[in-house]
Amino acid sequence: MAIIIIKEKISKDRLNQFAKEIFGDMIKIVVDLERKIMAVGGEMHADCEQVLLDNGSKQENLWGANIYPDSEGDNFIEYQSLINIRPKVGNRSMEIQNEKIRKQVREVINLLIE
Repeated sequence: MAIIIIKEKISKDRLNQFAKEIFGDMIKIVVDLERKIMAVGGEMHADCEQVLLDNGSKQENLWGANIYPDSEGDNFIEYQSLINIRPKVGNRSMEIQNEKIRKQVREVINLLIE
């Protein structure tokens, strides 16, 4: 599956199509908090991260997550990715531990998904 950069609204149905291509019910994403865009698709978050870096994003603004398009509420976003392990900024886990960053990731996702 190709990785695409989402800069404008995308429907949950379209995301569901992407999800079914690889994982069935989930799609990997990387959000650029500064540019308020995200890359979706691929088998690894690092692939999405690289697409954004090649497109002008800065690594410190990128955070990985998983989206479950058929889910709602707390089950819609999972804030886990290997690219989130950043001891230098205090994130020593695959999960985004800083609630402020989680909120920013959620805001970008909500901005871009209908």
